[in-house]
Amino acid sequence: MNLRKLLTYAAFATVITVVGCKKSNTTPPPTDTTGTKGNNGNPGNTGTTPTPYTITEDFESGVKTAYAAANVTLYTGSWSFNDALIGTLAADVKSGTKSVRLRTGDIHMNFDIAGLKTLVIKHAKYGTDANSTWQLLMSTDGGTNYTQVGSDINETSTTFVTDSFKVTVTGKVRFEIKKAVGTTRVNIDDITFKGTGDPGISVGVPDTPPADTTATTTATGARGVTVGADAPPASGDNSNLLLGNPSDALATLASPNNYLLNQSYYVESYSNGRAEPNWVSWHLDASNCTNATARLDNFAAFSGLASIDPTWFAVQSNSYSGSGFDRGHNCPSADRTSSVNANSATFLMTNMIPQAPQNNQQTWANLENYLRDQVFAGNEVYIIMGSYGIGGIGSITANGTVNTIAGGKVTVPSNVWKIAVILPTGTGDLARITESTRVIAVNTPNINTINSDWKNYIVTVNDIETATGYKFFTALSASLQTSLKAKRDAGN
Repeated sequence: MNLRKLLTYAAFATVITVVGCKKSNTTPPPTDTTGTKGNNGNPGNTGTTPTPYTITEDFESGVKTAYAAANVTLYTGSWSFNDALIGTLAADVKSGTKSVRLRTGDIHMNFDIAGLKTLVIKHAKYGTDANSTWQLLMSTDGGTNYTQVGSDINETSTTFVTDSFKVTVTGKVRFEIKKAVGTTRVNIDDITFKGTGDPGISVGVPDTPPADTTATTTATGARGVTVGADAPPASGDNSNLLLGNPSDALATLASPNNYLLNQSYYVESYSNGRAEPNWVSWHLDASNCTNATARLDNFAAFSGLASIDPTWFAVQSNSYSGSGFDRGHNCPSADRTSSVNANSATFLMTNMIPQAPQNNQQTWANLENYLRDQVFAGNEVYIIMGSYGIGGIGSITANGTVNTIAGGKVTVPSNVWKIAVILPTGTGDLARITESTRVIAVNTPNINTINSDWKNYIVTVNDIETATGYKFFTALSASLQTSLKAKRDAGN
């Protein structure tokens, strides 16, 4: 855990005050009405009146089974757990299937939230443990200094008590929940942030939790794609290949390593020789990431490969097991939460590459979150992601550079790239793309020592064309292609 200066003073009660305390066993499910993300959320509108938001961290997406200090990526972002875990036992008081079990240490946010007006926390004693106390602390300087909010909170109830804290400071804040004394345990659940305007965070479950690199003994059954009404159209505005087919992939056995595979929720060029996509292309707008379904984690082989050619190797859900590489999504799970069908499509192994965990869970996740933030700000994005080369470095450092996994059947790429074309939400998309249209191109090494800031890897589309031999934006005029491919985005 990082060292932080903890400052307390009585006058702080004028900044945040406890406005209510009541016992409650139920809480509405997480919602977000700002357009940031939620079950009922729509894209926020600009104007003089800030749009209200409600975001709940329910800890259901996290996994942490030991008390040792570690960061955990959750629905709202990264949280630091010190002498705390995510409990699932019968003795854990919880709203769903999980809650925080805090012993002697603390949990705190590794991110800030803006526009906050009220913080709501549910808490209770763990099992038959004795009464104890804990503290709520707040930081206004990114976690350098923390100040206690009000008085110590006495934990005496074996069922949830819900406390609300009114926030009157402006600017960004983050919070820490800290056990005051003793080793008796408490449960914390459903931390709800209520505010107005842009909260400054991108909520959603990360595409690949760390468990992806652990050994899995049994493969799940293969399946196909069930296409619903929420799938992008086959052509025209919002279609997955609107800007062109960069490798001229074809759905023919004469092209086994550049096979055009249309999964409706995304389109890809699949390589049988590498047992992974060359690239995957999709369109993203607010209708695609509504959180109508949670992340499903239902990794599976794609049953459709057998119908293309029964001799093709079908990567199984456990083919990456113990390799030191994540099952890295091309089209992210969080970009397709409009239905079970949509999210399930992203967990097919034909949408995966062996990706170094830090590349996948940090650098790539940050870029994916950034692009969704652009959508929540009123834009739509045409995205294509791919990989090339041979040889990556995963989490098992003793292995060094790894060229293949799964008994030599799956190639580990050396580089992972992405191109995103960002437009204000509208119609007639091809006609609206001009020389001033924003284009982000990123090319990262597939290594576990990668910097977490994707902006360090910004390149031009020309650079990616040179590396891959592909031709992008072929649906646009030659002069417009030339202009957009030469642009290097500032990352702002």
